[in-house]
Amino acid sequence: MNMNDLKNSKAPVSTVTINKNEFDAPTGNIYEAIAIASKRAVQINSEIKKELLEKLEEFATYSDSLEEVFENKEQIEVSKFYEKLPKPHALAVTEWLDDKIYHRNTAKDLE
Repeated sequence: MNMNDLKNSKAPVSTVTINKNEFDAPTGNIYEAIAIASKRAVQINSEIKKELLEKLEEFATYSDSLEEVFENKEQIEVSKFYEKLPKPHALAVTEWLDDKIYHRNTAKDLE
């Protein structure tokens, strides 16, 4: 997932009510569906965090003095962009509802 994917995502930025029956339809179990979506949200969050840190590192300025604090406008703009993005759980739920998350129940595979 890159910045353009995040910017063009149709995931909601604010809270949205979702039909429970639609959400758990792929698994037939609401708890399993929530667990799958939450694991995907953790993955998305780590990808976003990694990308953000890489972008902030590009604009980093290092100083030997602890007293000096630099306001880097580029870093502020990058941070503001990421703050306005949909949250990882909203992205994961949107992927889940659009059937873009591969999942399988390994317990059922053993039977």
